[in-house]
Amino acid sequence: MAQYSRRRLDEFLQRSNNATTSHEKGKALEDLICYIFERVPGMSVSFKNETNYAQTEEIDIGFWNESFNSRGFHYFPAIVLVECKNWDNPVDTQNVSYFIQKLQNRGRDYGIIVATNGITGSRERNNRAYYEISMALSRGLHIFILTLEEIENLNTTQDLVNLFKDKYCELVMTTTTF
Repeated sequence: MAQYSRRRLDEFLQRSNNATTSHEKGKALEDLICYIFERVPGMSVSFKNETNYAQTEEIDIGFWNESFNSRGFHYFPAIVLVECKNWDNPVDTQNVSYFIQKLQNRGRDYGIIVATNGITGSRERNNRAYYEISMALSRGLHIFILTLEEIENLNTTQDLVNLFKDKYCELVMTTTTF
């Protein structure tokens, strides 16, 4: 697996920190996510900031996953949708629920919310946004949260693959995420 360039990661993070608008902050996070995922074998960006035909819902990033071997995200489906929230506060229940609805409307059962400051509620009490993720799982939907702290701790693409493997096992076994 590939090593991440600490310089490139820092550049994306610096762009985000220096952004003066929410659009610039969001774009910086989207670019960072494209960088870290596209380095994983089999992953490529299929689309960015795509709106449905009704012009009511936008998906930030859609990845095509061709990794059907032991390398990469072999446990993810062919299409993985990602929502990026580069917010100063945790992502709230309403926005987590809305992303889940967007997945359902597209017939997708896997999605990632990149929430730089996590989500609301408590994993231990399984309340607020964590509860929405548990309820989505009961409907066959797998929602994963990726935080800025987790991104900053990545050194290789194998670190990212292992992180999501752990998140997947945790979600299925405990019905919540970390």
